[in-house]
Amino acid sequence: MKTWLITGGCGFIGSNFIQMVLETQPEVRVVNLDALTYAGNPDNLLDYRSHQRYSFHHGDIYDRDMVISLFKAYSIDVIVNFAAESHVDRSITSPGIFVQTNVSGTASLLDVAYVYWGNRKKENKFIQVSTDEVYGSLPDTGMFTEDTPIAPNSPYSASKAGGDMLAYAYYKTYGLPICITRCSNNYGPYQFPEKLIPLMIQRALCNEPLPVYGDGLNVRDWLHVSDHCRAILTVIHNGKNGEIYNIGGFCEHHNIDIVKAILHHLGKPESLITFVPDRLGHDRRYAIDSTKIKNALHWNPLIDFDSGLKDTVQWYIDNETWRNRILSGEYRNKNYV
Repeated sequence: MKTWLITGGCGFIGSNFIQMVLETQPEVRVVNLDALTYAGNPDNLLDYRSHQRYSFHHGDIYDRDMVISLFKAYSIDVIVNFAAESHVDRSITSPGIFVQTNVSGTASLLDVAYVYWGNRKKENKFIQVSTDEVYGSLPDTGMFTEDTPIAPNSPYSASKAGGDMLAYAYYKTYGLPICITRCSNNYGPYQFPEKLIPLMIQRALCNEPLPVYGDGLNVRDWLHVSDHCRAILTVIHNGKNGEIYNIGGFCEHHNIDIVKAILHHLGKPESLITFVPDRLGHDRRYAIDSTKIKNALHWNPLIDFDSGLKDTVQWYIDNETWRNRILSGEYRNKNYV
C-alpha cells in the first residue's frame, strides 16, 4: 500500500483528484492536508469521509512541524501539491498571503520531503501543480510550451512561478524527484463560485447581473478537471523527474462566448451580461501546447468542451444544497469535515 500526501485536497482540483485516486488506485492510501481557507470546502469529499483509505488533516503546508508530523505518522511515498492561493483578484489586493502559501509553503514541503526521503528518492515523487499563468500573456498567435520563458504578470502567477523555481532547484541541487505540471483553465464540478464559469452559473440562476471584465475578448484554453486529474495520475506513474509537463485542452474560447453559452444552457437572456472595468494586469490570451505529455506519456483530453460545459451547468443545478452552503457560509463549519 502506497501513501500519497495530497495538499489542498478540499479545493476544486484537489478534491476531484482525491475522488479519482480512491476510485481508480486501490493500492493507494490518501492523506489530505488542507488549511480550509475560504476555498477549501469539506463538502467536496463528504462521500469519502469514512473511506478506509482516506484520512483528513487540518493544517497549513507553511507549518513545517505539521508536515513533519504527517511524515512521522505515515510513510509518505508521493506528494501532490495542490495547496495554493489561486484567485488573481485576491492576489492584487492581498499579495502577501500568496507569497506565504505558494512560495514559502511549497518550500516547507520540499524541505521536509528532502529530509525524510533521503536515499529512497527513486521510490518517491513530488508533483508541483502549477498554472499556465506563469508564462504571462500571449499575442493572437502561438502557444505556451515547456520552453516558454516565465513572465508572470500578477502577484498570483509570480508566486506560483516562485514555487515552481524552488521545486526545480530542489531537483537540480538535491536530486529530489520533482515533476512540475502547468495546466490551462479548469472547469467542472465543485469549483468555488468566484471563478468565471461557476460564478456566471450561480449569478444566472439567481437572475443577477453577470460581470464581464473589459470587452470580454480575453482568451483562455479550457480543460475539464477530470482530464487534468488523469494527466496528473499519468505523471505520477510515468513522468520523468525534473521535467515540466503542460496540460491543456487545445480548447480556446473568448470569455464572453463562455458567458453566452452558459446563459444559453440555462435559458437566460444575454441582457444579464454587464461589462465592468478590466482587471489590473489582465492577461489577454493563454494557450497551452500539450504535445509533450501527449507524445511522451500518451495522455489526451477526453471531454469535449461543449458537452463538458453542459454537464457542468447541470451539476450546479442539481447540487443546490452544495451551492447554498457556500452562499450561507455553512460549508466553513470545520466540524463537518
